[in-house]
Amino acid sequence: MAVSRLELPVTARARTDERTKDLVKRLEPGEIAVINHADVDLVAAGSLLDAGVIAVVNVAASFTGRYPNLGPLQIVRAGVVLIDEVGPAVLERIAEGEVITIDGDEIMANGVVIGSGWRRGEGELVEAVAVARRRVGEQLELFAANTLEYLRHERHLAIDSPDLPDSTIEFKNRQTLVVVRGIDFKEDLLALHRSGYLREVRPVLIGVDGGADALCNLGYTPDIVIGDFDSVSESTLRGKSELIVHAYPGGRAPGAERLIELGLPFLLFESAGTSEDIAMLLAYERGTQLIVAVGTHNSMEDFLDKGRQGMASTFLVRLKVGRLLVDAKGVNHLYHPVVKGRDIVLFVAAMVASLALVVSVSEPIRLWFRSLWLWTRARVGW
Repeated sequence: MAVSRLELPVTARARTDERTKDLVKRLEPGEIAVINHADVDLVAAGSLLDAGVIAVVNVAASFTGRYPNLGPLQIVRAGVVLIDEVGPAVLERIAEGEVITIDGDEIMANGVVIGSGWRRGEGELVEAVAVARRRVGEQLELFAANTLEYLRHERHLAIDSPDLPDSTIEFKNRQTLVVVRGIDFKEDLLALHRSGYLREVRPVLIGVDGGADALCNLGYTPDIVIGDFDSVSESTLRGKSELIVHAYPGGRAPGAERLIELGLPFLLFESAGTSEDIAMLLAYERGTQLIVAVGTHNSMEDFLDKGRQGMASTFLVRLKVGRLLVDAKGVNHLYHPVVKGRDIVLFVAAMVASLALVVSVSEPIRLWFRSLWLWTRARVGW
């Protein structure tokens, strides 16, 4: 598919935020996103493109070379202007909703240059990704070392039964669908929706942070929303879902403050690891028949995208729930039904043949056709 690429200069209204996941909630099509996001991951890149941005100005480096991150390449390939490393002062000098201009590598407001950076191109990003892939062994060694270190502290996840919150949702004799805001999670969830799985099986629906919004957008109300609630819309939180805040060892619960401000009741689930890990643990310990996971993070690149240096908790949790776990990540690529012209012709031919057969063996129908034929002859004077 051909992509139209903007010619500089570009002038549009700007939206600014230190957190990309918060910014995309306010972005309107045709606006410029001003962010502070080192290594823009695929999920963040997809969110910016879904919001309809025409340009992205990044205070930090969208691609650091630390690992083969494809987010910036996705942005550029979509025809969106990407200006990198403009410096933190730009965020302070641009007011929310102010009209700015990008000309070359420079950022201007009211005709005055307020910063400059580096316009990223597709060719150099492709080469940078290739270089990062050749050096990924170094990152893998560090990643593995961190994972082993965390395993020493988190091994209880695979052995002990956690202290579960007093959830009122019934899991026994039901399957559970866990939706996480990960790569292709919307496409995979849509594939399950179109397949009839959600309608026919009616699994327990758990939305992990932004995954809850994806369920709501398809017309489903999550049974449970779990996480630190930094990327869930207020409308979803005010639905009929049970809210479980992920509390970390020691009791720190970042998501509780927002729910308290909104006056919403919630439960706490204190556990190490990620929110998607404890969502699976909750379903497993409550006796679910099967766990179907969409958008989960299960590779080194997924975790580096999230800024985590190890995946000990995910490794241990998957060891524990493995026999019940079906990972639906990428299911939208599995099969695409196509109706061929030949199939339509054969279908029509089968219908005609069936009709002819019914007419040939049914005396009342033959009599009706004979009467219709005689009536037609009389009307036209044959």
